Amino acid sequence: MSAGTLVAIIVPVVVVLAALAVVVWMLARRRRLRERFGPEYDRAVAEDGSRLAAERELRERETRHEEMEIKPLPPSTRQRYAEDWTRVQEHFVDRPEETVREADRLVTSLMGERGYPTGGFQQQARDLSVRHARTLEHYRAAHAVDERAVRHQATTEELRGAMVHYRALFDDLLEDGQERPSGDRS
Repeated sequence: MSAGTLVAIIVPVVVVLAALAVVVWMLARRRRLRERFGPEYDRAVAEDGSRLAAERELRERETRHEEMEIKPLPPSTRQRYAEDWTRVQEHFVDRPEETVREADRLVTSLMGERGYPTGGFQQQARDLSVRHARTLEHYRAAHAVDERAVRHQATTEELRGAMVHYRALFDDLLEDGQERPSGDRS
């Protein structure tokens, strides 16, 4: 075989292999983002209108999150927050709307204590999506009811549901991946 023929065969093979490597890399990156962000991945795609734009946004969230100083809570602080949550819940029967507001404030306070910025719901949701994607939908649902409660448009059942949703995020933030003792599910 001549050198020209060999080059004519090798160059296209190398180009095809390089293209395959890029495709495999992109699919692996997409799979990692889908696994990390769960339903938030699909929400970002729907909001951004393009998979590439959504993936860029999600990677930017990861970069922003890496720059934050997210810290675990000492046991005494975790205990204080758990007690605060119990106190908030105790008010629900008498003041459901105000209790949902209190729950929102407590979750926001806990976020701040952990090191998350607390300057607005949309940014909070984006920041939480990196490590708390599995409870982010709870936060979105609770926040939607909270906004309606401020206008006195939420039913008691919706308010109760908001408390359940806030509790899911609250527990996730409080524990941050730490296992609870098997009997402690309060």
